[in-house]
Amino acid sequence: MRRLVPGAATREAYGNALIALGAEDPRIVVLDADLSVSTMTARFGGRYPDRFFNVGVCEQNLIGIAAGLAACGKIAFASSFAVFAPGRCFDQLRVVVAQPKANVKLVASHAGLITGADGKSAQALEDVALMRALHGFVVMVPADETCAFWATHAAARHVGPVYIRLGRAKAVRVYDSFDTFEIGRAVEVVEGQDVTIIANGVMVAAAIEAAEMLDVEGVRARVLDMHTVVPLDRDAVVRATTETGALVVAEEHFLAGGTGEAVARTVAEAAPAPIEFVAARDYGISGEADELLAQYHLTAADVAAAARRALDRKGRR
Repeated sequence: MRRLVPGAATREAYGNALIALGAEDPRIVVLDADLSVSTMTARFGGRYPDRFFNVGVCEQNLIGIAAGLAACGKIAFASSFAVFAPGRCFDQLRVVVAQPKANVKLVASHAGLITGADGKSAQALEDVALMRALHGFVVMVPADETCAFWATHAAARHVGPVYIRLGRAKAVRVYDSFDTFEIGRAVEVVEGQDVTIIANGVMVAAAIEAAEMLDVEGVRARVLDMHTVVPLDRDAVVRATTETGALVVAEEHFLAGGTGEAVARTVAEAAPAPIEFVAARDYGISGEADELLAQYHLTAADVAAAARRALDRKGRR
């Protein structure tokens, strides 16, 4: 099993990646909506002030200006909190980014329940669903700082719209290195043949811990980091379904419109098998990140329990 250790927040890795990209490519420009200290884009602004634009508290303008810069040949990274973008600027994302396939990268921080004490109004649990609905967007949910760093690099190389979902809290480190990161290609972080756990974001660490719990019981669980939700790695899903015969999908997002539904569609179309889902089922409350994950049944123990249910259904087929 992988050794899990404390790491930095994915938003911190994003800030570091922007500085590296800024040195490599003068086309990189960064925009923010008055949250640059929290989203970590201030780091880029301090290093490259002539390529940094703070548009103020207006997410609609954030996206419109980013699209305009992209039309002029720039690689535009636009950042805010996930509740504000895509939440407040969905129309602009649809019309001036998705439809013309503008080279805009929306990177949203403070997503999910782990935003914590700020409460339900600040906890984006439907952002992936919104972005999946916009045709042509790549949608990524990195597990840790290393994954977020290289996902940002991959977004810069990709020509077209990208959405990256980041967290506020420090994340468990899953990867020591990940310079082979590839959009649309899942990573098998734990080998197994009895059941497959598909996860992304903070739930990857929980999935690995769940696999360790199941291993004690003699169950060999495969864990896939599905860091890219769109385009989904259908081959990895079909292969896992065929080889293990049972699935769990774990995500820090509403069940509706999330990774679980994307996986379920693939399974229904290509290789039917029992699937269990670990996901948020209601809006959040204020609390510490770990407390909220436990309150909403998004822990390693919950993932392991879902795997047992999937195995039980597999045995009854």
